[in-house]
Amino acid sequence: MEFAVGWCPQLSVGPGPLYDRLADAIQQDIVSGKLDFGSKLPPHRDLAHALGVSVGTIAKAYAEAERRGLVTAHVGRGSFIRSTLRGGSIPPRMPSLRPAGARSGVIDLRCNTPPPVPLSDALQDALGTLASYEGLEAAVRYIQGSGLRSIRAVAADWLRRRHGIDRPGDDLVQCNGGQHGIALVFSAVARPGDTILCESSTFYGARVAAEQLGLKLRGVSMDAEGMIPDALERAIVESRSKLLFTIPTLHNPTTRTLGRARREEIACIARHHDVTIFEDDAYCAYADSQERPPPIATFAPERTFYLASISKGLCPGLRLAFLVLPAGLGLEQIMRAVRALGYCPPALGGLIFSRWVETGTADRIADEVQRECAIRLNIARSILGPHIAAPGAARTPHLWLPMPALDAERVVARALRADVEITPPDVSAVSGDADTGIRLCLGATESSEALEIALTAVRAAIEGDERRRNEGII
Repeated sequence: MEFAVGWCPQLSVGPGPLYDRLADAIQQDIVSGKLDFGSKLPPHRDLAHALGVSVGTIAKAYAEAERRGLVTAHVGRGSFIRSTLRGGSIPPRMPSLRPAGARSGVIDLRCNTPPPVPLSDALQDALGTLASYEGLEAAVRYIQGSGLRSIRAVAADWLRRRHGIDRPGDDLVQCNGGQHGIALVFSAVARPGDTILCESSTFYGARVAAEQLGLKLRGVSMDAEGMIPDALERAIVESRSKLLFTIPTLHNPTTRTLGRARREEIACIARHHDVTIFEDDAYCAYADSQERPPPIATFAPERTFYLASISKGLCPGLRLAFLVLPAGLGLEQIMRAVRALGYCPPALGGLIFSRWVETGTADRIADEVQRECAIRLNIARSILGPHIAAPGAARTPHLWLPMPALDAERVVARALRADVEITPPDVSAVSGDADTGIRLCLGATESSEALEIALTAVRAAIEGDERRRNEGII
């Protein structure tokens, strides 16, 4: 592949975002022949210097060009004009996927997704293969409420290899993403007015689901490892709750991971008090098998719902997760909830996932996600250093920056003035003793260059606030 020597795009004048107009210029130069198929685009910093724009603008433009199917990006190698366009036509421009109301030029670190890796070729291969033997037929029909048996069988193999959960496909229910799985269990196990126990800070989506269903959350105190067993037992006795929702691996938002002994103790307490456990293991994929203890579900399989999100560890757009039911229990309640909240899951994401697993593509994508996650974590450590709480695994898609609540609010405001959006500090708190701080999502940006820009702004916001607090001290 040849480098696009001497190429410098001519940007149109108009009201649209600069990165969008740069993506337009790439498309026009492919059509005109100025950019050869297979050639490499200039590095972000080089093109930014030539055009007199920020590196973040170039990163957004390359990401937009990839979204349009014009280029393919390879971590550590760069961005290349797609060779598969040769002899074909340039794909039509798709409408912007930016959320309605989003501010142009703002870098958003609020959405906790896996860091983006190239997926276009894998997606086209899967769809092409499925279409060639009419495997897409199920995607346009209603399917059984728990998902196609073939998809669940493949998922069972994936969970055994990647999550340490050895259960047959018949014990799995396909969900339309992890949030759907949370709504299913909450609505199936609890009734309006019931109390659900959880960590003192918890996933915002769980808070939303509980509020929508008329349920109350009660926070259980945490320490540096995670949920404290003694505090859990007190909360069970005082609240008489029969459902515990927990995120034991890379807890969202604090990144803490429960050790094996504590997981066993929590399972024992739940069994003693006849409490159902709902284990959200969305971030299991980011922890190595050596540093990840067995799921709580392995210690109390008869009373644990286990949720494994494919969206969080592989591809968010698939909107795919699998719910493992307690051994011999839970199916009737869950299927009633499935019928009430969606009737059946969409088949397309599951079909693509199945194809990827069967060909080894899913493992390759997951490994690429982990490599990119490690790169981004190193960037964050080099920029934010001591501000970061040590995560409970070698890789993590989100970071926790502990600080007093008032300081966190100031940092959020200062970062926003620098065009960086971060999660408000109060959205995860469930109880008054919740840890306070800021969650940063490392996978939210389209490129590591954009992440570097955003984290530098966050550091300036933190250190500026620290200088302000120290003024006047003598």
